[in-house]
Amino acid sequence: MHDCLYFEGEGTPAVVVASAEFRDAAEAQARALGMPDLARVFVPHPIQDRTDAEMHALADAACDAIIAALTLPQPDTSNEDRRNIDGPS
Repeated sequence: MHDCLYFEGEGTPAVVVASAEFRDAAEAQARALGMPDLARVFVPHPIQDRTDAEMHALADAACDAIIAALTLPQPDTSNEDRRNIDGPS
C-alpha cells in the first residue's frame, strides 16, 4: 500500500493487488493514508497455500484487471471506476 501511495504521489499510476479477504482492510488503509481513490485489484483468497503454477495462473488471470486499473483515468472524488476492481474469480 505504501509503495503504491509513493508512486501515485510521484505521478506514476499504481495499483494494490491483494486477495479478496483484504478488501475492507485495503479500503480502510487507503482512506486512513489520505488516498481513498487508490486503485485496488482483488484476487481469490487464500493464496498462501497455492503452488507456483497456481500463482502464475492467478497472476495471468488478474493481468487484464491490473492493466485496466492502471490505465483508467484518475477519478474525481465521486467516481469509483478505478477502485476495487475484482480480478479473476
